[in-house]
Amino acid sequence: MTTWKDFTDEAPRVSGVFRRRHAATGNLCLMGTLRSDGHPRISPIEPRMFEGQLVIGGMPGTTKLRDLGRDPRFTLHTATVDPHVAEGDAKLWGTVHHEPDEAVHARFADWLFADIGFDLRGQKFDHFYLADIGGASSVEIGDGGLEITIWKPGEPERVVRKG
Repeated sequence: MTTWKDFTDEAPRVSGVFRRRHAATGNLCLMGTLRSDGHPRISPIEPRMFEGQLVIGGMPGTTKLRDLGRDPRFTLHTATVDPHVAEGDAKLWGTVHHEPDEAVHARFADWLFADIGFDLRGQKFDHFYLADIGGASSVEIGDGGLEITIWKPGEPERVVRKG
């Protein structure tokens, strides 16, 4: 399994773009999942980095969480409104798994309340999804055009220059 910490250690350039864009949009990303009929679904989400893991959460009973319960594959894309990607953008993909440890849930709820004031303390998490990151890429504007950085677990980042 490739955790968020593994990803940031192995892919500092891509994870740096992801973190920068994630923070710039108030933690907003777009997440792709697969609907029960096999068609793609895209939903807004605010993933969180906690204890070296990427937590994929949301309101209980949402379709995006039901999608992940059926098929754990996902993709995340940093939100952007700039067609020129002057600030860069990043995406990552992989699968999720449910973390059943209620002590982890409690620590996350305490941390989230301290971080943003959203109070989930004392609530039971039906689904507490952690990401297993299967790959990632970023796009940045460089001196000579686009710089696309690609990463796969266990491999160094690779930069492709276009234009």
